[in-house]
Amino acid sequence: MASYEALAASYDRLTNDVDYRAVVDFYFRIMEREGLRPRTAVDLACGTGSVSRLLAQRGLRVIGVDLSEEMLTVARQKAENDNPAPWFVRQSLQKLQLPRGVDLAVCALDSLDYITDPKDCAEAIRRVYRALNPGGIFIFDVNTPEKLRAMDGQIFLDEDDDVYCVWRGEFDEQTNICAYGMDLFQRQGAVWTRGFEEHREYAYSRQQLVGYLKAAGFTHIEVFADRLLEAPRPGEQRIYLKGRKGIRL
Repeated sequence: MASYEALAASYDRLTNDVDYRAVVDFYFRIMEREGLRPRTAVDLACGTGSVSRLLAQRGLRVIGVDLSEEMLTVARQKAENDNPAPWFVRQSLQKLQLPRGVDLAVCALDSLDYITDPKDCAEAIRRVYRALNPGGIFIFDVNTPEKLRAMDGQIFLDEDDDVYCVWRGEFDEQTNICAYGMDLFQRQGAVWTRGFEEHREYAYSRQQLVGYLKAAGFTHIEVFADRLLEAPRPGEQRIYLKGRKGIRL
């Protein structure tokens, strides 16, 4: 089963500990430091639209892009009464093509790690560069290789009253990919249904990603610790990267 096909309906409940507002606040801290005032944004791999909606609430015109139709269905349902509401479209990041340029591109929650072919990841970053207006900025985060390697052999559990999820990590040194099989039990009335998904993340180094940004044409490239305007420390589990296209807005 494709990633997030079974998980979409329960995704928000299983990730209710994610502080999306803090993530968006960090984006704006970066932009404020550089004097950028974006008007339009694309939320890449937007999932159920939590970041998209917060960006729209900050006054931006937002496009949310994701490959999963199931996740986009949830996103549209969540935002149906929003004004303004993000516009959600189905695309893969390595084939990203927007109808108009945007000032800001973001990609949250290690979504680029899900592009497990480095050539496709580099192409996705090139596509983002093309989608940005001159002076635009791209901000994204990834799981570090240290974190993904440490997941090997680990078993994790997430649950609430209606959802029970068990997943097991396995890191392959040959492919540089962390795969985790996810057994998902969801209550439907008096019956529990079982689904299974496999998620795969490539362990990109910061050097690789900085190289892809440079090759795409980005300048003003920086690497940050997790939601901190400082360099990552040894053993960091998540890092943020940003790059800019051309002149200031």
